[in-house]
Amino acid sequence: MTSSDPAFFAPARVPVLTAAEMRAWDEQAINAYGVPERVLMESAGRAVAATVQRLYPSGRVVAVTGSGNNGGDAVIAARTLWMWGRDVDVVHVGKSPIDATLLHGWELYTAQASTALSGAAVILDGLLGTGASGAPTGAYADAIAAMNASGCPIVALDGPSGVELTTGAMPGDAVRADVTVTFGAPKRGLLLFPGRGRAGRIVAVEIGFPRLAEDGASARLITPAWAHAVLPPVPPNAHKGTMGKVSIVAGRRGMAGAAVLAGLGALRAGAGMAALVSPAANREILQTSLPEALFIDRDVLEADFLAGSKAAVAGPGMGTDAEALEVLRVIAKESDIPLVLDADAVTLLAAHPDLRDAIGDRALVLTPHPGEMSRLLRIPIDQVTADPFAAATKAAEDFACTVLLKGTPSLVATRGRETLVSVAGHSGLATGGNGDVLSGVIGAFLARGMEPWDATGAALWFAGRAAELAGRGRGLLPTDVADALPAALLEEPARESALGLPGIVLDLPPAR
Repeated sequence: MTSSDPAFFAPARVPVLTAAEMRAWDEQAINAYGVPERVLMESAGRAVAATVQRLYPSGRVVAVTGSGNNGGDAVIAARTLWMWGRDVDVVHVGKSPIDATLLHGWELYTAQASTALSGAAVILDGLLGTGASGAPTGAYADAIAAMNASGCPIVALDGPSGVELTTGAMPGDAVRADVTVTFGAPKRGLLLFPGRGRAGRIVAVEIGFPRLAEDGASARLITPAWAHAVLPPVPPNAHKGTMGKVSIVAGRRGMAGAAVLAGLGALRAGAGMAALVSPAANREILQTSLPEALFIDRDVLEADFLAGSKAAVAGPGMGTDAEALEVLRVIAKESDIPLVLDADAVTLLAAHPDLRDAIGDRALVLTPHPGEMSRLLRIPIDQVTADPFAAATKAAEDFACTVLLKGTPSLVATRGRETLVSVAGHSGLATGGNGDVLSGVIGAFLARGMEPWDATGAALWFAGRAAELAGRGRGLLPTDVADALPAALLEEPARESALGLPGIVLDLPPAR
């Protein structure tokens, strides 16, 4: 692997910050811990310079700077690269002049964007920082357009100018970065679309901030190191009982595939047993397609049909008619084992809120996509997609459970815990049936005794990583994901960034 071929690297705990949380952390470093602001800026600029030197080691560098601290960071990066022997130009867009104390005696050469950007080996975007909002205008908008039209690689400092770093929104044009070097921790807007699509490869660097308090971030990233750490080890004397039985209520007549995929996900994720609860009409295809699973006739449910199960999954392809509703009511009253409600079961819950009371205090996981979330919360879908963090948090509060809001990124919310943010996988997962596999994986992890927050977050990581390991790209099928799960579970997380530089706390490849 080379420095231009990144793998997802991060330690176990990586906070994901809003712009306000980032400003509070910055103020805490300066006011409570006595870290001079200039020291933070120097560290940020030198970290950018080191990243540029590793990824783009030769040719002329052009720093495009604004008036704020983001511009100052870019000036320091440019000055450092010049001291390391690089040819450097600066295009200053800000209304106030560059702070001469940042130059350390360097004779700054400034140029016009129209001439400086042509033929540059790399451009540094130091126009706008975390405090910026609204559409860039005037000289800033012109500079963004010029950078994007240059055809040169762009390294954004903290975030691409024009992207709002809390929401990921782009009120106007925004820089199209190849690499974003962000300081301290990634910001939400770098992981939410459309901002994610402009950030490129995201490299978060440590620049001297104090340890972030537990309540200093409302979200954290699901990292490979975290997912592997929360997964319970398999004891050498394990048997099917210790690995847990999952009952999966799925597949109405003519929809047997959903049950097969959920069962396959559960078994490939390590469940000791899987029982498929489905109409008798599906029996032949289910037992032919997945002979490793048990079959239970949904049409003649007995009172103890969940007996011996450590977790249950309900919903994939089960339908939303009166018959499916009755089955769900039976499940709700049957036992107190952890329960995952997916797909049709989420729709039934939205239409029949009394089901939540019937489920009681057992561990519950809901897995809505944005449309299902809009029905759960009775709000427009645009409101869900505009602020998915708020939607996931509200649903977790309203239904007193763990909520997986599917999307890019997917989010896991539960009361009293940080929201988990998943960036594993790629656009090939946008195929019907992958959610069924995922629900089976969550069920398997719950059957192992994992808490819902951990089980859901880990399932997102391993299913997403399996999609990458499958190597199918846009031709990815849900069965490919399930079949690659064992390899994902056996994989060792990367121990360092492919950049090979000190102080890297996140190295995330571009969105695919």
